[in-house]
Amino acid sequence: MGAEDVVRKLLSQVTLTVNGGERHDPQVSDSRFFETALSGSLGLGEAYMAGQWECEALDEFFFRLLRFRDQVKLPVNWQMVGPVMRSLFFNVQNRRGSRKVAEQHYNLGNDLYESFLDPYMQYTCGFFVDSPDLTAAQEYKLGLICEKLKLTSSDTVLDVGCGWGGFARFAAEKYGCHVTGISISDEQIAYARKLCAGLPVEIKKLDYRDLGGAYDKVLVCGMIEHVGWRNYRRLFEVVRKCLNRRGLFLLHTIGRNTSGFATDPWIGKYIFPNSQLPSLRQVAKASEKLFVEEHWENFSAH
Repeated sequence: MGAEDVVRKLLSQVTLTVNGGERHDPQVSDSRFFETALSGSLGLGEAYMAGQWECEALDEFFFRLLRFRDQVKLPVNWQMVGPVMRSLFFNVQNRRGSRKVAEQHYNLGNDLYESFLDPYMQYTCGFFVDSPDLTAAQEYKLGLICEKLKLTSSDTVLDVGCGWGGFARFAAEKYGCHVTGISISDEQIAYARKLCAGLPVEIKKLDYRDLGGAYDKVLVCGMIEHVGWRNYRRLFEVVRKCLNRRGLFLLHTIGRNTSGFATDPWIGKYIFPNSQLPSLRQVAKASEKLFVEEHWENFSAH
């Protein structure tokens, strides 16, 4: 069976028809698409970039692919297994690898992120409660984090991977606590310092592996996705070292339902290089004997 026959059959299993009449059907203009698409998400995306296919309703197209992805069994190829093998044999999220995501993604320019994020520049999921408004959802999420950390005005707080400083500003404004945020992105650091000017907030350029000091509360919000499975234990050991004896640590992450060792090839190449979503099992194993889990909450539907 040739590449075209395989791709047509696979797409038909998820109710997609090549050159079909529905808005979600892919319209193929270059026969090279079929060979390229067999390499999975990376090939499919690069074929789109090359103009080999288009689709009027991309959201519906990908919804069908993702909703029924377990039915689509692509032939195994290097573009699929390569990232997994690299992650198994090398620590791709070492100091040098960690800087790559800052250079490629977070240093794209703050005006880009201002164009679609909320005023606090939150880059992780909001908590939508009785409101479809993004700003309200992010403020609710920030408030929830602060309540779970039981913040008070006397607290010293460490924000590991502080992004553009939104949490630091929110916590300092609303609770009066002192926040230290760290990042390795020059663009984020510059923005965070400006955003938090005049508040008891200190923003440092620092790799988490170099952290020291003692804090009452520690937050890791949307940063462990860049740490990698080989370094989860190291991150938690650093947090434990920096946390006062009766302190609290909150981890907020986009998790995955099954344990893995690499990210999607398309995401790894074009969006978040060297990224990896942790599973519940990986987090629990890496934090064992370091922390006592007091509360676990999943609000992925938001």
